[in-house]
Amino acid sequence: MGDYTKEHYDFPLTQPSVNKPLKGVRVIDAGNMVAAPFATVLLGDFGADVIKIEHPKYGDGQRKLEPIMDGIPLWWKAVARNKRCITLDLGKPEGAAIFKQLIKGQDVIVENYRPGTFEKWGIGPEVIRAVDPRIILLRISGFGQTGPYKNRAGFGRVAEAMSGLTNLIGEPDGPPMSPGYPLGDLIAGIFGSLSIMMALYHRDLRGGQGQVIDLALFEAVFRFLDFDPIQYDQMKTVHMRTGNRVAYVAPSSMFKTQDGKYLTLAASTQNVWERLAEAIGRKDMISDPKFVDNPARVENSVECNGVVGAWIEKHTRDEVIEHFDKHGVAYSAVFDMEDAFRDLQYRARAAMVRVPDPDLGEAIVQNVVPKFSATPGSVDFLGPKMGAHNEEIYCGELGLPKAKLKELKDAGIV
Repeated sequence: MGDYTKEHYDFPLTQPSVNKPLKGVRVIDAGNMVAAPFATVLLGDFGADVIKIEHPKYGDGQRKLEPIMDGIPLWWKAVARNKRCITLDLGKPEGAAIFKQLIKGQDVIVENYRPGTFEKWGIGPEVIRAVDPRIILLRISGFGQTGPYKNRAGFGRVAEAMSGLTNLIGEPDGPPMSPGYPLGDLIAGIFGSLSIMMALYHRDLRGGQGQVIDLALFEAVFRFLDFDPIQYDQMKTVHMRTGNRVAYVAPSSMFKTQDGKYLTLAASTQNVWERLAEAIGRKDMISDPKFVDNPARVENSVECNGVVGAWIEKHTRDEVIEHFDKHGVAYSAVFDMEDAFRDLQYRARAAMVRVPDPDLGEAIVQNVVPKFSATPGSVDFLGPKMGAHNEEIYCGELGLPKAKLKELKDAGIV
C-alpha cells in the first residue's frame, strides 16, 4: 500500500462543469429515503435540475440516518448533492394543488411510496398525465405496482432477501447474511436512472409520449443474479452460498496476510491462474492434472486455495501486493475507507473530491461516475437544508407572492 498520509487536501477541489449532458432536464424528486433519492442524484451529477420535495415537518427520512455529526446528517450531504430542496405536504389538498403547478413543464417525477399513495393524495398517474402528458413518472416500490405483494412495505434488505442475493452471502454452514448496506435500494436507483434516460430517449428522439415506469426493488436485485434463473430452469441447480469461494472459479477466496490484512482473488481465466502459480513459486501446478484447467481446479478447490493461502499468509500485505503486481496477478487488497483515502489510484483518478459546504466548511464525497471526455458531470454543492430553495422556486419560478409563501408555511403546507 505504501506509506501515504491520510490527508483531506490530497483530493482535488471540485470544479463545476459548464457542459453537463443533462442540462435542461427537469426532475422532481418526490420520493423518500434511499432508492428514489439515489436515482435522482445520479441524474443531478450530470446536470439535471433536480428539485427535491420533503415533508415540511419530517423531512426526508434519510436526514435522520447515521452518520450524523454535530446534528449535521452526512449521508444526506452526499445523496442530496446537486439538488434544490423545497418543502411541501403532498398529503394535503392545497399541497397537492401546488404539486400540480410545480410539475407542469417538468420532464420527470420520481416517487417511491407504497403503491396507491399518490392516488390517495389525488396526484396519481392519470392526474399527472392530465397536467402534462410528456412527463415520465418513475415509481419505485418494494414489490411493484401489481401483484399480491404490492401493498407490502419493502426496502433494500427485504428485496435482497426475496431476490435470492442474501442467500448467496455467508459461509455454507452458516446463516444467510445481509450485505450490511442498503445495496438493494442503490441497485434500484441505478436501474431507475437508466430507465429514465431510456424513456427520455423514446420521448425526445423517437417522438414518443411520457410514460409510467414501474420499478420493483426485488426485481432490480434479481436482475443482478444473471445466470441463477437459467441455471435452475435447465439444471434444477439451486445456487447456494460458498463463503469467500466462487463456486465456478478456483482458486478463489479471501486470504489473510502475515500482518492480519486481507486480499481477495479469483483466477477466472487460465492466464490469470498461470501468472498466480508463477508468482507463488508453483509453476509445477500449471501442468498438474488436478489444476491444469478451471474445471479441474474447481473440483480440487480446497487444495488449490490452500496452496495459495499458505503462501500469502507468510507475507505481509505490502509484500504480496508488490509481488503480485510484478507478475501481473489479478487481485485486490480488501480496503477500508482509510485505505481508499491513502490509495494512489483513488488519488490519480480523483475518485473523491472536496466540496465547499456552509455547514461543514468542506467535505469529501465520491466524484461523479463515470468520467465523460466532452460533457463531464460535477459535484457543485452538497445536500442543502430543508426548504433551502422554497423562495427561489415557489416565488421565483411559480410566481407565488412572498406573503402567500408565508401563509403556506404557517399552515404547514410548505
